[in-house]
Amino acid sequence: MTVSTKPIRVLVGKVGLDGHDRGIKLVARALRDAGMEVIYTGLHQTPEQVVNTAIQEDVKAIGLSVLSGAHNYLFPRVLELLKAQGAEDVVVFGGGIIPDEDIPRLKAAGVRALFTPGKPMNEIVDFVRGLRP
Repeated sequence: MTVSTKPIRVLVGKVGLDGHDRGIKLVARALRDAGMEVIYTGLHQTPEQVVNTAIQEDVKAIGLSVLSGAHNYLFPRVLELLKAQGAEDVVVFGGGIIPDEDIPRLKAAGVRALFTPGKPMNEIVDFVRGLRP
């Protein structure tokens, strides 16, 4: 008997005023190519929009790209909203231009993983694959 497993559902997007989306589109493609269901929210999303979409789409994880320097606000805000909605089980990961000194604080806030420029795509894919129970 063959056991069918549903693909991991991942929401990826850009929060805040950052208009550069090339990197997140590459991540979305890599995750899709790896067999995951990817929902791309597009540019200029608010944390509220991202969390609402994540809940509606019943995703396992949210991947955010932040290049604007607002990562210390945007990532914790998404985590706060997930908690308020009872969706703390949704894993938040991200990437972008994030100074090394900010990474420990973001991880302590609950961001599970951060991928800065130059990280191989397979590291992101492997991370998300590892979320399957």
